[in-house]
Amino acid sequence: MKKRALLSVSDKTGIVEFGKALAGLGFELLSTGGTHQALEKAGVPVTAVAQVTGFPEIMDGRVKTLHPKIHGGILARPIPAHLQAAEELGIGLIDIVAVNLYPFRETIAKEGILREEAVEQIDIGGPAMVRAAAKNHERVAVVVDPGDYAVVIAELKGKGSISREIREKLAAKAFRHTAEYDGCIADYLESH
Repeated sequence: MKKRALLSVSDKTGIVEFGKALAGLGFELLSTGGTHQALEKAGVPVTAVAQVTGFPEIMDGRVKTLHPKIHGGILARPIPAHLQAAEELGIGLIDIVAVNLYPFRETIAKEGILREEAVEQIDIGGPAMVRAAAKNHERVAVVVDPGDYAVVIAELKGKGSISREIREKLAAKAFRHTAEYDGCIADYLESH
C-alpha cells in the first residue's frame, strides 16, 4: 500500500523541499489551497484534497479537510477492524500530516485589525487534523514545525519509517502547538 502524506501549511517555509523529498521516497502527496499551488508550481506531484473527498472547498475555504475520507485516513488505527472499515469505505490511510495553523497571533498583532478579520484567522480544520494525527501517533507522524521536516526525512531515509520515539515527540509538540494557539484565541476574545 502506497504511503500518503497530507501537507497543508500557512507557513510555507521548506514545504516544497519537504514535498519533493517525500515524493522521492514514494509518498503520494495530498494538499489544499496555497500549499497545493506551491507544490504544483514547483513540479511536485500532488493530489488536491477535493479530489480525494469528492467534495469542493466551500464557504470561502472554511470547509475543505473536515471529511471522513481525511479524518478516517488519519485516525484509523493499525488494527483489523479499522483497516477493514477503511477498505470498505474507500478511505486511504494517511501516514504523515504536516500542518501549521492560520497566522492568528500575527494577524492580531497588526495595527487596527478588525475583530471580523481576526476571527477569519481562527483555524478549524488545521487543529482538527493536527490533534487527530497526534492522537494516532501510534501510526501517524504529525509535523507542525518546518524545522522538523529534516528529522522526518532523515528517519525515512535511514530507517524506512519514522520511529515511535520521534512520532511521540512530534505528537507532544503538536498538542503544545494547538494548546498555545487556542490560548491565544481565548485571550484575544476575552480582551476584545
